[in-house]
Amino acid sequence: MTVNFDNIKYIAFDLDGTLVDSVPDLAEGIRMALADHDLYSPTDDEVRNWIGNGAEIMLKRALSQSVTIKADIDEALYQKVRERFDFHYANNGHDKTIVYPGVKETLTELKATGYTLGIVTNKPYQFVPEILADLDLAQFFTDVIGGDSLPTNKPDPEGLLSLRDKHSLSNENMLMVGDSKNDILAAKNAGYVSVGLTYGYNYGEPISDSAPEFVADHFNQLLTVLSTEKTA
Repeated sequence: MTVNFDNIKYIAFDLDGTLVDSVPDLAEGIRMALADHDLYSPTDDEVRNWIGNGAEIMLKRALSQSVTIKADIDEALYQKVRERFDFHYANNGHDKTIVYPGVKETLTELKATGYTLGIVTNKPYQFVPEILADLDLAQFFTDVIGGDSLPTNKPDPEGLLSLRDKHSLSNENMLMVGDSKNDILAAKNAGYVSVGLTYGYNYGEPISDSAPEFVADHFNQLLTVLSTEKTA
């Protein structure tokens, strides 16, 4: 894809693994939900590899004790575990979720420069506004799309395309930033340029394997990418 960063007007971000490290709170919510049914108690590291496709798949991976979901998952059990997870994750606070280094400073500069910023996450929407508010991130974002805000979620491009259309923009005006192959595939499916971050959650796979247009090790490198490419 030929990239002209002079045309970028809108930057869409993933949330978990991109802006914030939410593994400790997600893992605790999963452990408590499973404990309510006397089930396996996963570690934080195990949960880290289950994140990225929304709560349903994350919990079915937990019930399978693997990234690969078992074909014989008991749907009734999943529904019971999901109910308890939603309860625990909503009521236990998000004290262990942290903003990655450089995120607030970078978002502040991007917004001041004139970019419109939004979030497209597979996390259920009901949890997102509170997390953004608690972590002092809400003021940066014009739009927030959760995993259940639309009929599909990433890697389907529906969320990204809806933002383009809402703001009367074109594909060339859009940039997607994320840490997972779902983010990069969503961008490719939408026809958008993407920046892949190496520090997040991507099932143990290098983000470069998904072939984003740019790869960054730190969030604030996004400023360098935009500045360098605009002047190149």
